[in-house]
Order: sequence, then structure tokens, then C-alpha cells
Amino acid sequence: MRLLMFEHCSLCFRVRMIAALKGFPLEEQIVEDDDTAAMTTLVGRRVIPILVMDDGTPMLESWKMVDYIDAIGVPMLTGAERSEIAALADKMLEITPFLTMPRYPLLPLPEFRTIAARDHFIVRKREAYPDLTLLRAQTKEFLAKLSPVLEELADEIAEPTAINGTLSRDDLRVLPLLRSMAVVEGLTMPRRVAEYFDAMMGRIGISVLPQA
Repeated sequence: MRLLMFEHCSLCFRVRMIAALKGFPLEEQIVEDDDTAAMTTLVGRRVIPILVMDDGTPMLESWKMVDYIDAIGVPMLTGAERSEIAALADKMLEITPFLTMPRYPLLPLPEFRTIAARDHFIVRKREAYPDLTLLRAQTKEFLAKLSPVLEELADEIAEPTAINGTLSRDDLRVLPLLRSMAVVEGLTMPRRVAEYFDAMMGRIGISVLPQA
């Protein structure tokens, strides 16, 4: 199977995460940001991630991909999900894009291998984030909003190796967001969150993103 992805994409990381946890071989194909044809040729529209089966059939939606891979062999995600974790993930998503989106084009990521690909990302995000420089200048304000959410998350972490004590979809809900926000230079995670992040990233063996 082959995964079309961006290195910075948290939904892509979710799929990579379950494959890594299961030791499942997954070919990763980085798509440059301006290579829209790579996506539309497969599924008729611009969307990432795309999981391509061995017979060439494409699959969309990250949770569908997770469930498909986890069902191969012995399932890994056997723990229960908790509404508290889903609610905290939603809270993080209300804040983190304003910290991460302005930084991604500053990073040496493979999807931005060319200047054209990097500029394509900036133009593509302009409607939602019209001034990336201004957002970076507001970093301290956004970090101040994020800090209490991370403190709440710290109180909910049962074990460094599984947020609820046993691996569950909640781990694939939270860890991708932590990896994304870790690009922010100056971000300090609460101790329990940092321990969870370090333990899980070490377990799956996927590198963290650079900081900016």
C-alpha cells in the first residue's frame, strides 16, 4: 500500500502512526504542494492523505484508513475512547492552526522542495490565513490560549505509552496534534504531556518536525 502525504499533515501522520504501531509496511509518497495532478488523477479532487491499495484503488478519510490497517492481523487500538479527550482535541484545533500554518512554509519540508511549491502553499492558505507574518508576531498570545488546554490534557493522561492506559483512537487523535504544535519554537508542554509525546514518538519511530 502507498500513502500520498505531506510531511506536515497531521491526518497523514495519523495513518503513518497506526502503520508504525503495527509494524505494517507502508510506502510513503511525499506530494509537492503544487502537484495537484498527483491527487486529482487518483480521486478527482485535491485532497491528502490518499491511501492507494495494492490493486490501485484509492481510499480517502484518515479514520477509514486507520480502521482498515488496524483490522489487518491483531488490532492495536483496543482501548476505549473518551469524550473528554475528543473535546480537548477540538479545543487544540481551535488554536494550533494559527501557530502552525504560518510556520510550515519556513521549514525545510519535502513538500516545499521548490520555491514554487512553497509559494503555492502560502497562496492556497491566504483566504484562511491572510497574513502569516502577523500570526507569527502573535505567537505569545496564541501560546497563552493553548497553555491551559495542555494543562487540562496533562490531567487526563493515564500513561506515557497510551493516553487512556491502553492504545486507542484517542492516541491517534492527540499525538498528531502534539507533533504539529511542536514546530513552535518556545512552546513548553506540561511535564506529563511532554513525557507522553516523547514516549509515543519514540515508540513509533517517526521524526519530529523542525522548529521555527
